Amino acid sequence: MTQESLTEKLSVHLMRPIDEATRQRARLHLLDWLGCVAGARNSGPVKKKLGDFSSRSAWLGNVLEMDDVHRSSILHPGPVIWPALESPAGTMNSFLDAAVRGYEAIIAIGSTFDDRHYSFYHNTATAGVFGAAIVSMGDEGLDQQIMVNAMGLVGSIAGGLWQMRHEHSDAKQWHISHAHMSGIEAGMAAEDGATGPRFILEGPQGLYAATCENPKPMTFPDQWRIHEVSFKPWGACRHAHPAIDAALELKAKLHALDGDIHVETYADAISFCDRPDPQSVVDAKFSIQHALAIVVERGVPQLADFGPTAIAALAKARSRIKVSEASDITARYPGHYGARVTAGGESIELVDTLGDPERPLSHEGVTKKARALVAWGGLADKEADRAIDLALKTDDPHQIQQMLQDWLS
Repeated sequence: MTQESLTEKLSVHLMRPIDEATRQRARLHLLDWLGCVAGARNSGPVKKKLGDFSSRSAWLGNVLEMDDVHRSSILHPGPVIWPALESPAGTMNSFLDAAVRGYEAIIAIGSTFDDRHYSFYHNTATAGVFGAAIVSMGDEGLDQQIMVNAMGLVGSIAGGLWQMRHEHSDAKQWHISHAHMSGIEAGMAAEDGATGPRFILEGPQGLYAATCENPKPMTFPDQWRIHEVSFKPWGACRHAHPAIDAALELKAKLHALDGDIHVETYADAISFCDRPDPQSVVDAKFSIQHALAIVVERGVPQLADFGPTAIAALAKARSRIKVSEASDITARYPGHYGARVTAGGESIELVDTLGDPERPLSHEGVTKKARALVAWGGLADKEADRAIDLALKTDDPHQIQQMLQDWLS
């Protein structure tokens, strides 16, 4: 009997029926992504009409650092999956089901990557190509062999190096746009009969051999993994969110955060976000010190608080904030993103942060976030109403496609 590959096992797992509660969860993530695109619509190279509609919307979904995030796989599924609205096929339910399967694929594979992989590779890029390949096929007439071939093809070019963390560049957004478009092309090629390697993950010259030391086992839970995905309430790297959340609670308790402030958190948060002297908007979004300075001086972070004026204004407050790793918090990661903040002789420690499944952002919280992002993007209030109504209620995905084209034209 021929050995079954991981992508073959995963393809069987993806063909399960999808329940209505999971579709409703997917609608919230769709709304969250629409808000991210709206808020970033005037940002960066996309103002010059970079690529086509799909690649631009993929790029925009991550620009503000407010895209959804899955903790244990340390990746952002939404901006890779939802741009498939470029050419929605069938009913809204069939589109939502395809998106749920895309989320499942990207998370299932991303969760197998180890620490060595994450130290060099951007998980959203390396795992994202698989999710994009799956969502590109829609939900009608799913074929296991075509899925396996598409994942084999796109896995053979998976990549995305973290060097962009050390330089000012747009590579992070390019990774996401490229992952989405590569997945779409692999899906189309597989549907046309192209074949891909079955053992692209675990083979002797596959993705694990090239990028991991000890890949984790792939698991196949009964519940769809989109229910595990967190919403981000603030426009900063998710690794900074636990410190923001704990500082907000401590400030509410003490009424003010005076004197020196000590943040203890997990090792990856330090690696990504220990930036006491940010020089750019991107630096500020990846700076625990800046995020905490916002809380100290202004309260709940707003998008404007990461801009050049705020960076200059909050320098003194940043100097009061010290950051270090706590081994007990690192030991709980990546299952839990936590932090401990101490000031004025008092401490607040959070195991999970706002927006995680254990501390969920409410339905109202997701819609409020979407409204704020639509306004940030310079669109009228009626466009926020339109987005909320279509994302949560419409049975016609083409109406959402038209709305996106209106926003980005």
